[in-house]
Amino acid sequence: MQTISKKLASYLMAVILTMSSLGLPMTANAASYGYMAESTEPTGGEMMAEILMRPFMLVGTVLTTATFIIMSPFSALGGNFGESFDKLVKEPAAYTFTRPLGEL
Repeated sequence: MQTISKKLASYLMAVILTMSSLGLPMTANAASYGYMAESTEPTGGEMMAEILMRPFMLVGTVLTTATFIIMSPFSALGGNFGESFDKLVKEPAAYTFTRPLGEL
């Protein structure tokens, strides 16, 4: 019984070491080497992705607004009504409606 647990422990350690060494190349990304420098103009692909994501952002804005409406009595009691309005209504709405296409 003890030999089985030693074998299991050694296999488990081998798997953990193998999996942790596979993640090492992911720590070095292209941006750290200046390969993909920040550009000022968004690409067409970024704009298309943005158009596809805007409906999901609209749903998120509606959900956070509903959360604000439900939680507003508690925010008023806590004295942070304005801060909760900014975080739950104003910022998601600005992110959804006033941000230019392709700008994340």
